[in-house]
Amino acid sequence: MKYDVIIVGAGLVGLATAYESLKQNPALKVLILEKEDDVAKHQSGHNSGVIHSGIYYKPGSLKAENCIEGYNSLINFSKEYGIKYDICGKIIVATSQDEVSLLENIYDRGIQNGLQNLEYLSRQEFKEIEPHCEGVRAIKVPQTGIIDYPGLANKIKELFIELGGNILFSYEVTGISERNDGITVTTFKNEFLTEKLISCAGLYSDKITKMTNDKNDVIIIPFRGEYYQLKDEKRYLVNNLIYPVPDPKFPFLGVHFTRMINGSVEAGPNAVLAFRKEGYNFTDFKFSELMNTLTWPGFRKIVAKYGKTGLGEVHRSLSKSAFTNALQKLLPEIQETDLVPGGSGVRAQACDRDGALLDDFDIVRNGNVIHVRNAPSPAATSCLSIGKTISELI
Repeated sequence: MKYDVIIVGAGLVGLATAYESLKQNPALKVLILEKEDDVAKHQSGHNSGVIHSGIYYKPGSLKAENCIEGYNSLINFSKEYGIKYDICGKIIVATSQDEVSLLENIYDRGIQNGLQNLEYLSRQEFKEIEPHCEGVRAIKVPQTGIIDYPGLANKIKELFIELGGNILFSYEVTGISERNDGITVTTFKNEFLTEKLISCAGLYSDKITKMTNDKNDVIIIPFRGEYYQLKDEKRYLVNNLIYPVPDPKFPFLGVHFTRMINGSVEAGPNAVLAFRKEGYNFTDFKFSELMNTLTWPGFRKIVAKYGKTGLGEVHRSLSKSAFTNALQKLLPEIQETDLVPGGSGVRAQACDRDGALLDDFDIVRNGNVIHVRNAPSPAATSCLSIGKTISELI
């Protein structure tokens, strides 16, 4: 069968794009090809489960615009279809006077991005919300929440199929070629023909992009984020979400505390280079993927720029004591014995030849082919908005 649209990848962005496409045009024949045996097997199912407010992102960026719209769409969708979520709010805490000016910058961004009811909190005020937290000042962000993202992915899959969509699992895309009568998509099992192709391949977005553009100047560098969980008897230390002021010299938010939708409390993540794209453990290794990272011109520039910080992240990965010390900046009472190993995730971070880590969402279109080359956090929060945007491009 010839399809109108084939989507590569059944993470939240791919699922939402497929779903929104059929909502807008129910007559379309839409197929999702997924190399795994189910939806949300990687970034969509290995994240902190947070509904982001959009407070961190540069005003006017795709992240800022899609996060705000996506937030509202996500809440409405969850209410309609019974997805478990909780808009519990969070606090962002400056642990020293040196961080107060950075905290003020974050507040200003939140105002510019349209967030309402943000509050500056004194130490006494934020300790009324999180009694065991320590610092000098904080921002209360009431819009932040937690959600069951795997449950969301499964519901979108269900609705997509009800609308007449088709999804094939264990179909890894191995080639793409454009012909006069359409685009041929090759897998290990079959070939498919389509009018339009959209790749939402996450960790392998660079590989899929290169199938239609061998001059692609961006690769994915995988960064693993590792979590600990608080023991059940220590969950009382955290009521909801506690975040640090992020280091402006490092493109990650830093270790934080998150109450999950199931009631557990996660602490983390760190951010270390993964030795393969799906490297959820420190020892996971794939020579070809690691060499692809190490030989990329931009990677050497990343090492020069972030090497010292990166070594600190590796130290925290190997040392529970070092990880605990980082957590104690926000929660001084916490001890090593309070922590048990949690899960991990791998962030697909796009990097160009000059060593720039792409901060914004990156969507490129070439004729009838659309590639989502970079969709890190808050892509899960923004998935319905991103899906709607891409479906309109179709």
